[in-house]
Amino acid sequence: MLVLASLSCYRSLVRAGVRWDMANSGGEDLRSQEGENFLYFAYGSNLLTERIHLRNPSAVFCSVARLQDFKLDFGNPQGKTSETWHGGIATIFESPGDEVWGVVWKMNKSNLSSLDKQEGVKSGMYVPIEVNVSTQEGKEITCRSYQMTNYERVPPSPQYKKVICLGAKENGLPPDYQKKLNAIEPNDYKGKVSEEIEDIIKKGEAKTH
Repeated sequence: MLVLASLSCYRSLVRAGVRWDMANSGGEDLRSQEGENFLYFAYGSNLLTERIHLRNPSAVFCSVARLQDFKLDFGNPQGKTSETWHGGIATIFESPGDEVWGVVWKMNKSNLSSLDKQEGVKSGMYVPIEVNVSTQEGKEITCRSYQMTNYERVPPSPQYKKVICLGAKENGLPPDYQKKLNAIEPNDYKGKVSEEIEDIIKKGEAKTH
């Protein structure tokens, strides 16, 4: 199934407090940024510390947070299978009554370009968006995040699912949400991923066991 963002979707996202003009702003209009830092809400593979630190070493854990009225999904951006993950990768879409849990990372602006590169912003894989999330303490904060607007809905590979679940466990996402992540049916990919990815999985497993 090919999923496309429509004009009506754009309008509803704006009403929901999600801003799309960050795509050309470089994140400079984040209300929550402090000096040389910005806040990033991760809900996919970047939940895992070892993963985000591969390309963005300045990332420091800030808090666990909830994005209300959105749902987690997986797909091939622009219909192309990820050469890194060999299956669908995470995105979010508006879904009243649902919620997406993730991690807020505090990052130096020096890593903004590397984060955008990881998310494939230049090639159109993801677009940067601004979201309002709530911490477990009830504090609302504004963060940078990313969303696919043109993708084919497909399940993730076993390795991608494992990285997300390890990150959720490492950072203490709510148990019920972790159960939902663990219940995701992966695809049947039985090959290997890169040594780099295999290494972060091993390190993540060592941390969470």
